[in-house]
Amino acid sequence: MDLTQGTPQEKNNRAKKMMLWFGIISLIMSFGGWTSAFLVSRSRPDWVSDFQLPDAFIISTIVIIISSITFILAKQALKKGNRSATTILLLATLALGIVFIFNQFSGFQQIIDLGYNFTGPTSNVTMSYIYLIAFVHILHVVAGLICLLVVIYNHFKQKYNSENLLGFELAATFWHFIDILWIYLFLFLYFVG
Repeated sequence: MDLTQGTPQEKNNRAKKMMLWFGIISLIMSFGGWTSAFLVSRSRPDWVSDFQLPDAFIISTIVIIISSITFILAKQALKKGNRSATTILLLATLALGIVFIFNQFSGFQQIIDLGYNFTGPTSNVTMSYIYLIAFVHILHVVAGLICLLVVIYNHFKQKYNSENLLGFELAATFWHFIDILWIYLFLFLYFVG
């Protein structure tokens, strides 16, 4: 496929999708580097090897999976022209994203309650990695929530329809990516950590 072919709108759409994928690939590389460093650091004598992730992280994983499902259903409703269902499902996705972040911070509090701080004299390298990986992911969920707010705003302005879905699809792709990324990170920290 020749990327120079098509109308200016088609070229613009392809360029936006390509930029999103470049960003996603750079995030994969960043988190890949952090999880690789995590693996290398496990040989340190001060590594906490028997640590169990708090239940709040399990709950947040379930919540984020449900949020991807609601986003998929919102797109299907939009394609069918069902604006009210689209609105409800987009708002549900937004709420689930906020619940995810709340659970992540609850998980951090549970770690602190166990006596593991992320910095300072009572910290250790294991918890610092868990905090770094989870917190940077939370920042990307916040970015996803901002994208979702833009989608909701544009939906209320009736910008999207079955033929014009670009912004909706870009936000959905990013949202599904950060969801899949969390599932990977959770499984990695749960089974490797």
